[in-house]
Amino acid sequence: MKLAEFESKNIFLKYSISIPRGKVVNRPDDAAVAVGEIGKAVFVKAQIPVAGRGKEGGILLASSPQEAYIISVNLLGKEIKGYRVKTLLIEEKLDIERQYYASVTVDRKAKSYAFLASAAGGVDIEETAATHPEKIIKMIIDPVAGFNEAVVVDIVNNLKMNETDAVVFARHLAILYKIAMDCDAELVEINPLVKTSSGQFIAADAKITIDDNAVFRHPEFTERNLQREEDTPREAEARKQKFSYVDLDGDIGIVGNGAGLVMATVDMVNVFGGKPANFLDIGGGAQVEVIKNGVLLVISKPEVRGVLINILGGITRCDMVARGVVEGLAATSLKKPVAVRMMGTNEEEGKAILREAGIESFPDMEQATEAIVKAAKCIEHTN
Repeated sequence: MKLAEFESKNIFLKYSISIPRGKVVNRPDDAAVAVGEIGKAVFVKAQIPVAGRGKEGGILLASSPQEAYIISVNLLGKEIKGYRVKTLLIEEKLDIERQYYASVTVDRKAKSYAFLASAAGGVDIEETAATHPEKIIKMIIDPVAGFNEAVVVDIVNNLKMNETDAVVFARHLAILYKIAMDCDAELVEINPLVKTSSGQFIAADAKITIDDNAVFRHPEFTERNLQREEDTPREAEARKQKFSYVDLDGDIGIVGNGAGLVMATVDMVNVFGGKPANFLDIGGGAQVEVIKNGVLLVISKPEVRGVLINILGGITRCDMVARGVVEGLAATSLKKPVAVRMMGTNEEEGKAILREAGIESFPDMEQATEAIVKAAKCIEHTN
């Protein structure tokens, strides 16, 4: 779950990281008022969960309330990198002397957290990593020992800071690590962490990504988890139903139980020349109503020309899956071909239920995939 900049900064404040004076608004009038309250030039910043918004016109300078009003009129409702701008952060323009990059992130190869730091803050860190990797300092954090001051000392020594700045920078790294631990974050980033002309260190931008699998431990994020800017309408609905669902750009709907099986099914569709329209994992032990709702969710996508259901029945009973499929298809007026492959617990009972409803089942994943891809292509050519 990607938090918006202002949400991340609110967390920073709780941990005593300084942020610029600002105000969150969603109306041009409020933007103008905010500039008057701040009393100096401001940046009008689109609050969307994507990097590079500045290059796309999502961060603009306003020198007066009138200018902020005009900018806000143009930004609100605008689409930037696939996201509709609904909220703005009006934030004071800082008098910047130096810009740094600081973050704690998950290093999947090392299976641990890592500190990343650079004296080249304020720019796309991925671009810096590609063109000038020597400018980025990376230190792995021992998952057993946890935060280690010696690692931070190595980082600030490499940044060639004076002693006073090094102490402040090290403090920020320590706080970022604590936020990552407390919030179960995959990423906690400040870019840039600026040093102003008065010597103050301020987080000019902020980014926090919370591990989806840990949201249950954070009731403060529960409601936010259901209102993600990056979700498509179907993904938002799936989240409410507690499905693991991702929209894709193809026309073969996919339902399976278990992330590994669903990913294998996605790959198989590609092997047979089809394009998956989604990823839907109904999980283990799914009941009839869950399967029914999953089928309805997938088949309701307009681009879907056929649905492939792939089930390995362990704690998930094939007869319940079959009933859910039959009830789902009966509950919609949409008529699209469906191919089912199921094996495991109560397999024969499940296949009998499907036969009675006129739904074809297949003995293996390859045959089911080939059949549904061909059916979808026939519909495409007919249309």
